[in-house]
Amino acid sequence: LLIHVACVCAGHNASRDVVTLVKSILFHRRNPLHFHFITDAVAHQILSSLFQSWMVPSVQVSFYDAEELKSNVAWIPNKHYSGIYGLMKLTLTKALPSNLTKVIVLDTDITFATDIAELWAIFRKFTDKQAIGLVENQSDWYLGNLWKNHKPWPALGRGFNTGVILLLLERLRRIGWEQMWRLTAERELMSMLSTSLADQDIFNAFIKQNPVLVHQLPCFWNVQLSDHTRSEQCYTEVSDLKVIHWNSPKKLRVKNKHVEFFRNLYLTFLEYDGNLLRRELFGCPSQPSADSLRNALEELDEDDQCYDFRRERIALHRLHLYFLQYQYIPAEDDTDVTLVAQLSIDRLQMLEAICNHWEGPISLALYMSDAEAQQFLRYAQASDVLKHRKNIGYHIVYKEGQFYPVNLLRNIALRQANTPYVFLTDVDFLPMYGLYSYLRKSIVQLDLAHTKNALVVPAFETLRYRLSFPKSKAELLSMLDMGTLYTFRYHVWTKGHAPTNYAKWRTATTAYKVEWEADFEPYVVVRRDCPEYDQRFVGFGWNKVSHIMELDAQEYDFVVLPNAFMIHMPHAPSFDISKFRSSSSYRHCLTTLKEEFHQDLSRKYGAAALKYLTAERNI
Repeated sequence: LLIHVACVCAGHNASRDVVTLVKSILFHRRNPLHFHFITDAVAHQILSSLFQSWMVPSVQVSFYDAEELKSNVAWIPNKHYSGIYGLMKLTLTKALPSNLTKVIVLDTDITFATDIAELWAIFRKFTDKQAIGLVENQSDWYLGNLWKNHKPWPALGRGFNTGVILLLLERLRRIGWEQMWRLTAERELMSMLSTSLADQDIFNAFIKQNPVLVHQLPCFWNVQLSDHTRSEQCYTEVSDLKVIHWNSPKKLRVKNKHVEFFRNLYLTFLEYDGNLLRRELFGCPSQPSADSLRNALEELDEDDQCYDFRRERIALHRLHLYFLQYQYIPAEDDTDVTLVAQLSIDRLQMLEAICNHWEGPISLALYMSDAEAQQFLRYAQASDVLKHRKNIGYHIVYKEGQFYPVNLLRNIALRQANTPYVFLTDVDFLPMYGLYSYLRKSIVQLDLAHTKNALVVPAFETLRYRLSFPKSKAELLSMLDMGTLYTFRYHVWTKGHAPTNYAKWRTATTAYKVEWEADFEPYVVVRRDCPEYDQRFVGFGWNKVSHIMELDAQEYDFVVLPNAFMIHMPHAPSFDISKFRSSSSYRHCLTTLKEEFHQDLSRKYGAAALKYLTAERNI
């Protein structure tokens, strides 16, 4: 039995809320599901990539463009905070496929505490006249006595709440629902002037005129947790609850004697590991994408010493793009550049500092569990620096497997950059003040639009946690001479940045070209259409070296910027570098992956790639 669920979802916040709703449904369900989302462009991008990467068995997802439906409801003045999207449920008979006969319609601020199939079964209890299933409104709103001149829309008794609706679409289409609700709305708007509760006012006015069409659902199917509701009369035991509706703007801070229980239930799903919901349903065929992943896994040799590394390369990580509010207004001059980086929760404290140093757009991939993503959300919402920055795209990549998939994260952040150029960096670096505008000028001067240049930003480091950050190149040079700064990795891995030629940089006033050498791994500014990172490299080692090598194979020129710099701030060593240092099998596998990468490079670029093998052998 396939159950159909429809939801209107617009914007970044609703896209986050709907995930918690979906998790609560998936957790209890035993049936295949088909979700129908009416979305704006933002929610469509977020939810389509989320479901594609989530790969939950026996779940279908369809999207309908809210833009195409707006004209049906745009004429209705609405005071509710949901805006035009709060009226969209009125259009479902038109929006959803004409062969879809019934659907459960849900608000995004709903949490299920039981199997949704129980709610679907109520359709069987409808009489031959009934077409809309609703729970009575649990506040006194429609009684019209909340304040002196309170004048609500007409309703039957207490009215009904539209957070949970059972719609018999075929019956509604048959009786001409579309024309009927329009006439009702037009008539009432002559005296009411606007809706206060969006679609709910129009549904209620319609039902008052046509009471035979409504099937009243038991109130535990929509326990409404706004202040001043009679929700507590809905259930004798908390275990009777079926659906909780957080329909107060206060959400989790609402007053109710059982609110602690409700909050815990909600937080359970909010922080629940979505990967656990990928389990197959008994008796249901699996999806083609799951089959191809299974086939790829079966092709791997479990006795291979590097099995874990190879498995990581084909793991499919769940992805939530644009986790927070995001707004980017493209620059008019086509020189704009996005800072691209990745991080895990232990590096969160770097974000505010980076924002203070870089005012341009940023694209970040964050590797986190569901619970950590919520921790990050609280952190970002409490931060005065982060909450006012809208030009940062935060893309959550949910944890899976035992390695840090550094190059997958870089690729996700790179793909989501919306500017013609990208500055490929790491989150432990602070760019010099003014780097953003300096790079934009350099992009024009060095004609990045028409040349294959990779602009190198020289990297330095400090071993001090409290650093008076240099305001200029002159100040940086004197700190270098005093020993408060060093060229990056000077103590442990000079080869990584030696070709930058720091001696030349000290006195350089114009950009200069340098040649690729083995193990070169500078931080560069390139066009956004540069090659992606090689995802076989996970954890520590060779993840950037391989990328720079591919840029060189594609004949990029490395050009060092004379007045740019970035400084690496100290931090505890990552888990993966500790593994690299302590595990000989880790080092062995890294060597194996390097060799395979070289072979692939030779196949791809022919004779031009031979120099990499020679360079490696000479080391």
